[in-house]
Formats: sequence, C-alpha cells, structure tokens
Amino acid sequence: MLIPLAIRGAVAPLLAGAVLPIVVTGLAHAQVPTQAPWPTKPMRMLIALAPGGGVDTTGRLIAQKLSERYGLPVVVENRPGAGGSVATDALARAAPDGHTILTNSSGVAITPSLMALPYDPRKDILPVTLAVVSPGVLVVHPSVPAKTVKELIAFARSRPGEVLYSSSGNGTGQHLAAELFSQMAGLKFTHVPYKGTAPSITDLIGGRVALSMASVVSTRQFFDAGKLRAIAVLGAKRTPALPHLPTVAESGVPGYAFENWYGVFLPGRTPLEIAVRLQQEIARILLDPEIEKKLLAQGLDAVGSTQAEFTRFYEEEMVKYAKLIAAIGIEAR
Repeated sequence: MLIPLAIRGAVAPLLAGAVLPIVVTGLAHAQVPTQAPWPTKPMRMLIALAPGGGVDTTGRLIAQKLSERYGLPVVVENRPGAGGSVATDALARAAPDGHTILTNSSGVAITPSLMALPYDPRKDILPVTLAVVSPGVLVVHPSVPAKTVKELIAFARSRPGEVLYSSSGNGTGQHLAAELFSQMAGLKFTHVPYKGTAPSITDLIGGRVALSMASVVSTRQFFDAGKLRAIAVLGAKRTPALPHLPTVAESGVPGYAFENWYGVFLPGRTPLEIAVRLQQEIARILLDPEIEKKLLAQGLDAVGSTQAEFTRFYEEEMVKYAKLIAAIGIEAR
C-alpha cells in the first residue's frame, strides 16, 4: 500500500533523550529456518519517538513477536529527539549484524531536507519493511464553528492569519500536512510548533489553538469523548479505522493526500539476506488476522511491504518531501 502524495495549487509542480529500556522475553524457542545462524544473541529495538504513540506501539509489538518467534530477548529503547534522527544515528553506528533494529516514522524521510545529519540517509541505514500506515485526521477544537472541511475553509478565510494550528515541531509530518492543506485551499494559518505530538494535542484540547492534523492514534480518544471534533481523514482513501469520516479531498480540497507511515530499518551494511529474512518475519507478524485487528483498533493499517518495495518507497519519499519543503519555504538548519 504505497500511497503517493497528490499536490495541486501553489505546489502543483511537486509529485504530488532519555533511553527507556524494557526487555521483552520470548515465550518459546524456534530455530531460524535459514542458511546462516541469525539471530544468535539478544536483539535491540530502537524506537525513534517517545513512548505512547503509534511508532512506539508498532515497535513494541514487533519486538514482542520477534522475541516469541526466536526465543531471545529483545530490548526496547525509546530514543526520541531531532525528528527521529537521534535513534537513526544510533542505528547507523550499530554493528551491521541484524541484532539492532529501528522503528521510525516517515520523519526519517523528512529530516534529510531539514538538517545536517551525522549519518548518510541513503547509505548508513537499510530499509526493511513499511510496517504500517498511520492515518491522519484533521481535528478542531469544539468551539470552532466548522463540522466540515468546507465550513473550516470558510471560517479560516474570514480570519486570515488568525486561526492557529499546532504541530509536533517545525518540519514534522503534522507541520507539512497543515501547510500543504493551507496552500491547496488558499488559506493563511498561523503555525504554533510544540516539542512533540502530546503537548500539541493538549493545547488543542485546551482551546489555545484551533486545529491540528495528527494521527488517529494520538487523537481518537479525545474526539470519541467530544473533547475534539474530527472533520476529515488526510489520506487519499477513507480508513477502515474510521469508515464514516470523509477524506479532505472529497470534502473540498480535491487532490489533497498526506500519509504518515512507520517503517523498520537495519544498519546500512547489514547483509541483504538478513534484511529479507527480517522483513518476511515482520510481514508474517503484521498480517496475522488478530494482529491486523489489534492494530486497526488503534488506528493503524498493517502493510508489511517487501524489502525491495520499501527501499524504492523510502527513496521516493525523500525526494517528495525535499520538493514539498522547498515549495513551502522551510529552511534547513
């Protein structure tokens, strides 16, 4: 499920901290049905964002199931910071033997266009699989007099520059999704960046900002409780997690689509054979009907793409985001 970013209007030329160790112990031992012995020792799962979000949920689930599959501990370490590049740098520096794994968000394809990195995003990390797609939603504070995208556009046009939106930081997926929306709809919002998704949603609930574009995982409990109002999903298609909610594209901004995804990576010099075997195992985990159901309940759509598919997709995403960031005018730091 590789979903392109469709772009029109002002961007029409475009293609569309702290380490928290937890040990997961396997419940049963199984031999690896391959030529080379792997894994041969406890593994480490690096998670690029803080505990509690969709990346964390996905990474911990994979770690638990890998431990059960191979009968070896998998140590889970949250390494948030710098748009996920702290954890990615740790992965790039790890031994390329398949025993250090990274779960990261689509931010891994965004940061190369935003900052100087201590690693080469094309050579020092090896894509393994596109694990899940995390559908995003456009949510507003209940005080905003808009229940549809068209009503929100009318409201924002009557107050140019006065409508505040929150994001998890400059250059993050939330920021880019909102900027793309504002450009395609011909609006002028004011961006209020935060240090993470949680505080950006907290201030939205408190009414300090009017709207945000965030994952279903981080917002569903609040719009289900009436503390926020979900207006539309950000993807090109409706999500099974919220089948009643229309897309932004079908609600007033034709062509709009923005997807957040979570992928799994290995150090760049890891033998390709190990990457393929890890991908096959993760796909088996994610596409198990019970696991798919569990992920869907949390607003996550399982994918489990092949290693070759994800490698192509990752490269396409880096190119896409580089063009989008240049069009929006965000300067690298």
